[in-house]
Amino acid sequence: MRKMEPGSQRVLFAATAAAALAAACGGGGHGGGGISQEDQAALVAQGQQIFRFETFGDEAQWSDKLRMHEVVGTAVSPEAALAVGLKVDAQALPAAVVQGIQDGSIDLKSPATTIALLKLDAVVGLKGTVQTVGGKDALTRLGVTCALCHSTVDNSFAPGIGKRLDGWPNRDLNPGAIIALSPALDAARKAVYLSWGKGKYDPRFNIDGKSKPVVIPPAYGLEGIHSVTFTGDGPDIAYWNRYVAVTQMGGQGSFSDARLNLSITNGTTDLVSGKLPALQAYQLSLKAPPAPAGSFDSAAAVRGRAVFEGAGRCASCHSGTLFTDANIMLHPPGDSMAEPEVPSYAARSATGLYRTSPLRGAWQHAPYFHDGSAATLEDVASTYNTRLSLGLSPQQISDLAQYLKAQ
Repeated sequence: MRKMEPGSQRVLFAATAAAALAAACGGGGHGGGGISQEDQAALVAQGQQIFRFETFGDEAQWSDKLRMHEVVGTAVSPEAALAVGLKVDAQALPAAVVQGIQDGSIDLKSPATTIALLKLDAVVGLKGTVQTVGGKDALTRLGVTCALCHSTVDNSFAPGIGKRLDGWPNRDLNPGAIIALSPALDAARKAVYLSWGKGKYDPRFNIDGKSKPVVIPPAYGLEGIHSVTFTGDGPDIAYWNRYVAVTQMGGQGSFSDARLNLSITNGTTDLVSGKLPALQAYQLSLKAPPAPAGSFDSAAAVRGRAVFEGAGRCASCHSGTLFTDANIMLHPPGDSMAEPEVPSYAARSATGLYRTSPLRGAWQHAPYFHDGSAATLEDVASTYNTRLSLGLSPQQISDLAQYLKAQ
């Protein structure tokens, strides 16, 4: 457990009170919900801790069922962890550890080093319980947090090691390869997980047995947007947070949706519901990252805006300041540039439809479309041009891509 800093007790009390107020008001609304700026700030701060470190008791799945702590604690070195896209928070590393990594005195090929990093809460998205067994540190429990898929690092220390970038999708992460390490899975199931590849995950596979992974989406830039998932299943982030926490992470709580004919309860104590207001508040505070200076052609982007709003017909769906019509409508599968696909991802959802993806921060999260079938924004523009018979010239396609890179 992290040591509580001076004054943090007051912050925690204020955050808890704010969470209770938000929950009483519905627990899922966008914005501050009428609470004071101070209480909202405390709620966001609490949400950050939940996003980064809360497992919702999902050790019951990752340790008790999948026995992942056995594999990670004995066979996964930091080098192996980085190879499957796991990230290390450089700001959680003491100076001695930083020096040891730099001078090579800390062995990055040893699982014991992985255990040491978990003990420091330095592995993004993993929460380990480390105890002394036989005079040595041993990993006895392991859980996952929201940050596993929806945070990365800036690589400021080394590739895969740096400052956290919360809300950025970890497109280096290979969740399937990680899950396939479990000794509790049979060969057939491991083969499915291994087929997904990096940056993709299927949040329906364990529900319907079908495999059609989608790219891990960003968790930033969602303020003001109510249909936050590819298929717009719920009215706010809290719906999807509950779905993921219970049905995917294995957290202790309940999820129910008659549209999916799905009702799941894990455990007897709800460790999810009370944390959803603060978690959502933090996610709504995450702004889409602006395009880096020099990363796009400004003159071409100006021309591309004219294409976006005119011949490209993009603004008919990617409308308004949010670049999406998701708050007023969803679209039939035929409107998706990734359909038809087998199995259809939309057909497995609660709505059977797709939302228009917002474009803020689009420069950051290649590949594109829900299945990742467009590697670049140029590919996106070309696909629309072909599928919709827009008649755009190569120059217009290039200019349009530059405009998208600027968002």
